Amino acid sequence: MAASIIHLGEIRKTYFMGSNSIEVLKGVSLDIFKNEYVALMGPSGSGKSTLMNILGCLDTPTSGSYILNGSDVSKMADDDLADIRNKEIGFVFQQFNLLPRLTAAENVALPLIYAGVNKKDRIDRAMEALKKVSLADRSHHKPNEMSGGQIQRVAIARALVNNPSILLADEPTGNLDSKTSVEIMHIFGEIQAAGNTVVLVTHEEDIAGFAKRVVRLRDGFIESDNTKSEGHAELLQHS
Repeated sequence: MAASIIHLGEIRKTYFMGSNSIEVLKGVSLDIFKNEYVALMGPSGSGKSTLMNILGCLDTPTSGSYILNGSDVSKMADDDLADIRNKEIGFVFQQFNLLPRLTAAENVALPLIYAGVNKKDRIDRAMEALKKVSLADRSHHKPNEMSGGQIQRVAIARALVNNPSILLADEPTGNLDSKTSVEIMHIFGEIQAAGNTVVLVTHEEDIAGFAKRVVRLRDGFIESDNTKSEGHAELLQHS
């Protein structure tokens, strides 16, 4: 079997508040493979946001191992984590996080500035990423001149511009109406079909339904791991 792009081994995360400790993740083991489309689900307090922060190298586990594309990131220093994050992970957030004074192309090109790419290449790559989300014709528009769906597509293009190993989307349709949400989810499907690995965090069943695999968390454990195959679902229960 192919090596996993994400390997989590017995990941635990405990937050300490004074003399109190809260264990949020209680031994999560998970493998995600290249070109998979996975939704992480769970009720409030299940640990899915903490797990997403660890997957995105925004936080480190208290114990356990996290191998991302061959690198053990679970014990890396903050500077090294930031470097891995910029190279390996494209983020799409519910809040879009675009800079209002920049055009679509300039917003998309931002991660390339941090990567030290020259201006001409930045613009070329930004336009290429905007084409992938069918928005090249709006490259000179600023966020206040675009609809919510167009703004989220710019945010997706920005996440793709570094050619990351994983696209990590946190409630990406949370601020969109249902019709626009479906359009955005179709774009994620096209991105996955083109060879990208997509990990989606959502609490909405209909949005999770676009993924090929749904991992459900409850009380800091994986409750179920459900893969769709050939019209039927295989349910793997984890005790």
